[in-house]
Order: sequence, then structure tokens, then C-alpha cells
Amino acid sequence: MGSGLRGLLVAVGFMTRIPVPPRVFGDARAQALSLAWYPAVGLLLGAVLLALAWVLSGLSPLLQGALLLLAWTGLTGAMHLDGLADSADAWVGGMAGDVDARRERTLAIMKDPRCGPVGVVVLGLLLLLKFAALASLPATAWPALLLAPLLARAVLVPAFTRLPYLRCGGLGAALPGAPRAACVLSLLASVAVCAAAGWRGVLAIAVAALVYAGWRRACLRRLGGITGDTAGALIELVEAAVLVALVSAAAV
Repeated sequence: MGSGLRGLLVAVGFMTRIPVPPRVFGDARAQALSLAWYPAVGLLLGAVLLALAWVLSGLSPLLQGALLLLAWTGLTGAMHLDGLADSADAWVGGMAGDVDARRERTLAIMKDPRCGPVGVVVLGLLLLLKFAALASLPATAWPALLLAPLLARAVLVPAFTRLPYLRCGGLGAALPGAPRAACVLSLLASVAVCAAAGWRGVLAIAVAALVYAGWRRACLRRLGGITGDTAGALIELVEAAVLVALVSAAAV
């Protein structure tokens, strides 16, 4: 098995709850290369969601939206939602003090496995937003189910290769070493998929880029880089923003 295929399996195993051979996680090169496969994993998730939406098309919109959200969360094991909750708790809890004190306190709170009230509220609001978008999804907005998970993982490519990673022993420690050529090809392929969706793809890219730019600025100002939790938060924020934007545009 080549490093490329092992990298894909690492990406699938890390970003989803789809089982893969455990031995692939012991390959350091495959771990680094897995970053370039993140958009492909997002596209795979989107394809599963799209197929499920077709199967559930005869149900009421509310039930269909709830089942889609349940499947979406189950496929990823709620890992990114956990990152969002931890980031929300840390961002609010780490506001006191000077710049260095805020940074240290924010990082310390992120390590706490407990979920505080801010994290619970942010988690609930984001899931509610996703559910409302999925329940309102018209037939003409089907590309949203593909583009939201795709772009949410594509933005991790520049995040891990262009920003300092702050957890030396973290799960994403190997990702900044991903081959640049593979990462560029991955991003170009993501853009090509979006281009195939026409104006919806252009809108999705613009929304994802805005969310990425805003979260990048926030992370650099508060932390000086990113962590696994902030990467998970970025995934959830981009997914929700792209979903809402495409569903709203289809309704106009």
C-alpha cells in the first residue's frame, strides 16, 4: 500500500467514524499526507448526505432535516462539534488579563474536557442553525450538501500549512509537514468541484473564504496560531455558513 493511499485512509479514519486499518496511523508520512486528502473526505461525506437526502425525499422537511443532521453528526462522531464547544468556552473564559495571560488561559481552558455553559449554548445554536437550513433545503440547493463539507475541510489545508500549530504533541502535529504540491492540487480540485456547481459554487467559495479569514484573524490575535479545537470549530463554522448561504440564495 503506497503512502498516498495510506494518507487517504488516515484522513478518512481521523475525520470520520468510518473504520480503517489501525496500522495506517503509525505511518508518519501518511499522517502528513492525509491533510491533502481532507477535501476528498469532505466530498465523500457530502455524497453520503446527498444519497441519504434522496432516500428520505418522501418524508416531511422537518423529519428529513433531523435525520440528515443526525447522520452528519454520526459520520463525524461529533468530533468537530467538540472542538467548537471547547473553543467557545475558552474564548469567553480567557478574555481577562493582558495578551499573554489571555493566550495562556485560553489554551488551558481548551484542554479541559468539561463543557461549560458557553460551549453548550454555542453548540445548541449551531445545531439549530444547521437543522433549520437542512429542513429548508429546496431541491435546487442540493449542491449545498456536497459543498459545505467539502469546503469546510478544504480550508484546513491553508490553516495547517500557513499558520503555526500550537500543540506540539497534538493530533494535528504532523499536518504542517504535508507536501505542498499535494496540498495545492487538493485545493485546485476543490475549486474545480465548486466551479461545476456554477454560481452556487462561487458563492460557497466566497462564504468559506470569509469565514476562514475571520477565524484566522481571531486565532492569530488571541493565540498566535491554531489548535485541533480551533480547527474543529472552523469546520463547523464553514459548514453552517455555506449551508445557510446556499439555502438562503435558493429561496430568493
